[in-house]
Amino acid sequence: MPKITILEKTNLQEDHWHSMVISQLRGLAALQVAAAHLRALQYPGFSAVEKPPLLFLGLAFSSGFAYLAVIVFFVLSGWLVGGSFLNKLNSERALQHYAIDRVSRLWVVLVPTFVVVLLAGAVVGELDTKQVSFSATEPYSAGAFVGNMVGLQTIMVPPFGANFPLWSLANETWYYVLFPLLILVFRAKAIATRVVAVLAIGAIVQLVHGTILLYFSIWLLGAAFSRVRIELGQVWRWALLLLLVGSAVFIRLQGTTNFTLKEYPDYLLFSLIFVLFLSSMQFKRQAGPKLDRIDRTGRFFANFSFTLYVLHVPMILVMGYALRSVFGIGQLSPHSMLHYLIYAGMYLMLVVGAYLFYLPFESNTPRVRQWLKAQLFARVGIVRP
Repeated sequence: MPKITILEKTNLQEDHWHSMVISQLRGLAALQVAAAHLRALQYPGFSAVEKPPLLFLGLAFSSGFAYLAVIVFFVLSGWLVGGSFLNKLNSERALQHYAIDRVSRLWVVLVPTFVVVLLAGAVVGELDTKQVSFSATEPYSAGAFVGNMVGLQTIMVPPFGANFPLWSLANETWYYVLFPLLILVFRAKAIATRVVAVLAIGAIVQLVHGTILLYFSIWLLGAAFSRVRIELGQVWRWALLLLLVGSAVFIRLQGTTNFTLKEYPDYLLFSLIFVLFLSSMQFKRQAGPKLDRIDRTGRFFANFSFTLYVLHVPMILVMGYALRSVFGIGQLSPHSMLHYLIYAGMYLMLVVGAYLFYLPFESNTPRVRQWLKAQLFARVGIVRP
């Protein structure tokens, strides 16, 4: 029989199996989203292709898990961000440290990415460089820039520069805000603090649209199960893994391409299987050269997964513009082997470009955090990583 243990602290140790799985999936999810959007923007839609060749069928199917990849991000964000916050809840200035960690995580990557978005817009001719717009409805406006910095895309402003994957960052931003407010409602010592937290939650509920709130439950699922360890035999763990893969394939075959109430039950079931599997993998893995190599590879891609996620669309737009202007190829053909090689080359450029962009920015997030904390907490001498 399975043994279920409620942990006092979320286990974030890197030498455990679930940490290795998390790293692998963070990288794979970002790679999947980039592959899906590159195919969607460069190839014709699958339904528009008559007698699609087998290679295109394989490409369309294998790059069709982008929405599930976002669900994976939500679950892992709840597990890592929510679990880490719970671990530090009783430490001094926990909320202040949490706020700095979340803001730096987003802005260290978003600010330089938005500069790239502006440059990409100018290159492809979508940005009017002669006039600065403050309209909240225009994708390249100053209003859209500010709105995207604080998670208002799809709520009050469009995704900046038509960088449509940024929609999920609105969800993430408000989940970052809602989670500590919920904790304050139940854990704050002062009644006044609890009342303020309830009022803040009420204001957010009025501001954001319903799907953001609905999918917050999936984020919370990740946070809750980060404190659950399930001891199972190897056969049961393999069964959970096969069930997880099977549910992903089932959702893919349904052609699910949205985040609404209709798709929510499928995503919730997938997320529940996912967290059960992660909880069953909370045990220390044996060291070995092969496993260590797999772990290092997973962490390598996981490290710049956020950069790849927010940067790939402007890069695709510029590469697509160059493809049209230099080679006269407006759209890749599913019937041309050369075009599959072009797709592969563009995809490689996305990954390499994102990694090179990660080095001066996202990789320095811990240093930025430390600097911010040193500036803000210097008077009281509290500086923690």
